[in-house]
Amino acid sequence: MARFTLPRDIYHGKGALENLKNFKGKKAVICVGGGSMKRFGFLDRAEGYLKEAGMEVKIIDGIEPDPSVTTVMKGAEIMRQFEPDWIVAIGGGSPIDAAKAMWIKYEYPDITFEDMCVVFGIPSLRTKAKFCAVSSTSGTATEVTAFSIITDYDKGIKYPIADFEITPDVAIVDPELAHTMPKKLVAHTGMDAITHAIEAYVSTANCDFTDPLAIHAIEMIMKDLVPSYNDDMDARDRMHNAQCLAGMAFSNALLGIVHSMAHKTGAAFADLGAHIIHGAANAMYLPKVIAFNAKDETAKKRYGVIVDYMGIIDRSATDDEKVAALIKFLRGMNDQLNIPHCIKNYGADSYPCEQGFVPEDVFLERLHDIAVNALGDACTGSNPRQPSVEEMEKLLKCCYYDTEVDF
Repeated sequence: MARFTLPRDIYHGKGALENLKNFKGKKAVICVGGGSMKRFGFLDRAEGYLKEAGMEVKIIDGIEPDPSVTTVMKGAEIMRQFEPDWIVAIGGGSPIDAAKAMWIKYEYPDITFEDMCVVFGIPSLRTKAKFCAVSSTSGTATEVTAFSIITDYDKGIKYPIADFEITPDVAIVDPELAHTMPKKLVAHTGMDAITHAIEAYVSTANCDFTDPLAIHAIEMIMKDLVPSYNDDMDARDRMHNAQCLAGMAFSNALLGIVHSMAHKTGAAFADLGAHIIHGAANAMYLPKVIAFNAKDETAKKRYGVIVDYMGIIDRSATDDEKVAALIKFLRGMNDQLNIPHCIKNYGADSYPCEQGFVPEDVFLERLHDIAVNALGDACTGSNPRQPSVEEMEKLLKCCYYDTEVDF
């Protein structure tokens, strides 16, 4: 038996944010990140709609990119004192992910962060509050997923919280919010979205309910991501829907080791001031992981199906040729989005050494621990090919140096 879970309501299209004024409740807390939602007036609009609904509103702001355990605990304490019956998170993946974790701690004050990280081990929520997520970026799709990513900076590790309990009750997918994204964010979140869809389609947990969502998301993203990056706002509107479809797919089909590796490398070099942005990590690692997974015959055939729908090579081609075409296409997309192909080159344009943000000696020194942590990530279990520690180390080296995967 399998399960397929989505938010009860998804409001989408321009003006969808206005649905907040129809919510029923006494108190609402709004969780928000940096300044963009304030600068462009969306925070004021959200607050106004909730007040129009008759609610008292409190704002938890300043949630940082890659939110920390400390931020989660502080926000949950604010919620405990305010006692909201609606939690509304607005912005990119970070404030929404943080708010999901705050929600758990608010409803269960004695729960530890370690308890939260037990996969599908969260107790029943909604005894105190319901949850609404309003996405402003076109990639994470956390507005429709059962996942939250929180960083323990003391350990330098990102931890995924995974449980259908934290799937939002309401998702608002209003493309007007996505118009505010800077180009680099369009690129990174877009590559995160296509990684979601591809990993969901080849995941060992894929099913008839997730496959159509993943495939259609891939078809949309391949056509619309680069135009969106180049400021085509109609394409950006479509990307906001596409990333949501990808999220619906992976929330139920789960992911794979592209995300395991991205989670465990993202903060591994934080002590150096080196942060590998999640979407960029996915973009760099995805072609390598496809090459690794394609050694599994079932995965190879499913990559071939993806390519058939994309139409980037004749359907009569062999599955090996289709895998090669997919890898070439994704690397070409990275070039068009100004994303490097490997960790060694990541940040080289803004960091004063030839290795970019992550020096080679430090990478090699930490390689084994990163590999072990990646294997223990919640996303690894549904990858179509299970790597050993040695294979994970080799794969990470390929991602550092941009060398061929031949194992």
